[in-house]
Amino acid sequence: MSCPALPDGFDFTDPDLLQSRVPLPEFAALRRAEPVRWIPQSANVAGFQDEGYWAVTRHADVKYVSTHPEIFSSYLNTAIIRFNEHIQRDAIDAQRLILLNMDPPEHTRVRGIVQRVFTPRAIRALEERLRNRAHAIVESASALPGGSFDFVTQVACELPLQAIAELIGIPQDDRAKIFDWSNKMISYDDPEYAISEQVGQESAMELIAYAMNMAADRKQCPAKDIVTTMVAAEDEGNLNSDEFGFFVLMLAVAGNETTRNAITHGMHAFLTHPDQWELYKAGRPSTTAEEIVRWATPVNAFQRTATRDTELGGKQIKRGDRVGIFYAAANHDPEVFENPDVFDITRDPNPHLGFGGGGPHYCLGKSLAVLEIDLIFNAIADAMPNLRASGDPRRLRSAWINGVKELQVTLG
Repeated sequence: MSCPALPDGFDFTDPDLLQSRVPLPEFAALRRAEPVRWIPQSANVAGFQDEGYWAVTRHADVKYVSTHPEIFSSYLNTAIIRFNEHIQRDAIDAQRLILLNMDPPEHTRVRGIVQRVFTPRAIRALEERLRNRAHAIVESASALPGGSFDFVTQVACELPLQAIAELIGIPQDDRAKIFDWSNKMISYDDPEYAISEQVGQESAMELIAYAMNMAADRKQCPAKDIVTTMVAAEDEGNLNSDEFGFFVLMLAVAGNETTRNAITHGMHAFLTHPDQWELYKAGRPSTTAEEIVRWATPVNAFQRTATRDTELGGKQIKRGDRVGIFYAAANHDPEVFENPDVFDITRDPNPHLGFGGGGPHYCLGKSLAVLEIDLIFNAIADAMPNLRASGDPRRLRSAWINGVKELQVTLG
C-alpha cells in the first residue's frame, strides 16, 4: 500500500493542531498504510537535539513499545514527546526523577512502594467519602445563580483534586494550590495562560517543596495514614523526601489533569450523543467509564527512545530515535474496536489504551480514576439529568494532552 500523503510539515505533536482537534483522519490513514511513520521536525522544536520522531499509530505496535522497556526507554529522553523549544537539557534530565520517566529496575523499586496508595482496600476505603463529595460538587453546581456554568471548573476538576487530597492527606483547603500548580506545569504551550517554561518549572518546584514538607512532617510526627507508611523508614524500603515530592508531582498531573479531562470529554460526549445519555440515566452500565476513557484518551501521546537498533512495523528504528506512541490512534484502531468512531457506553470488551499500553508504566491509579468517573456521572444523572451544552468546548493548546479549558453548560 502506498504511503499516505500528509501536508508538508504536518506534525502530530503540533500544539496548534491539538488545540483545534485530535487528528483522527490522519491517524487512520497511517494505520492503514504506514503504521510506523517518520515525522520530521525542525531542529530542537520539541526541545530535543534531533530531527523528529517515529509516529506509532496501530494498537498492537503501541502495546509492543509499551511492554518492552528494555528496547524502548522512558528514561533517556523522558516520556514527554514535546517540550517548549527553549527548554534546557538539564531541565529535561531533571524530570527523570519522576516515576513516569524511569526504567526498570529503578522504576520497579519506586512503583512497588507507591502502589501501596492504590491497593483495592485503599480505594474501597475512599469510595463512600468520594460518593458524598461527588454529590456535593454536583448539587453545588446545580444551585449556581442563572443555571449556567463552566463544567470544567465547577464539576470536572473538583472530584479528582479532592480524591488526591483524601488519598494522601492533603488538606482540602490546599486543593486550589494543587490545581494552580498542576495547570501551570502543563499549560506552557497555551498563550491564553501567558505561562512560560520558567513559570511551569517554578510551579513544579513549589509543588515538590509542598510535598517534601508533608514528608518531613510525617517523619517527625507519624500519623496513621498512607504518607507515613511511605516515608517513615527509608532504610526499610520507603521513599525519601525527594522521591515523595516527585511522586506527588506526578499525581497532580496523572491523577488530576487526566481524570478531569476524561470527565469533561465524557460529559461533552453525552451532550452530543443524547441517546447514550438517556441510556446511561436509565441503566447506569458498568462499562461506561472505560468507554469514556477510550473516547476521551486524555493523554494523546507519550514517547520512548530506542536503546538499540530494532524493527517496528516494517521500519528500521535506530538507537537513539524517539518513538511517539499515540494512544488516541490506538483507541480508534478498527482491528481492535468494532465501529471505533462510535461512542458506545455498552462497549464490551474494551481493550483501550487510555491508561497506557500495558507494561511497567500502566496507570497506577486506574481503579481510582474509574471510580471517580462512575461516581461523578451517577451524581450528575441524579441531580442534573437535563444538562445541556451552551457552547462548544474550548480546547487546551498542548502538544500531548487532549485537554478542555472550558465547557459552558446550562440546566435544562
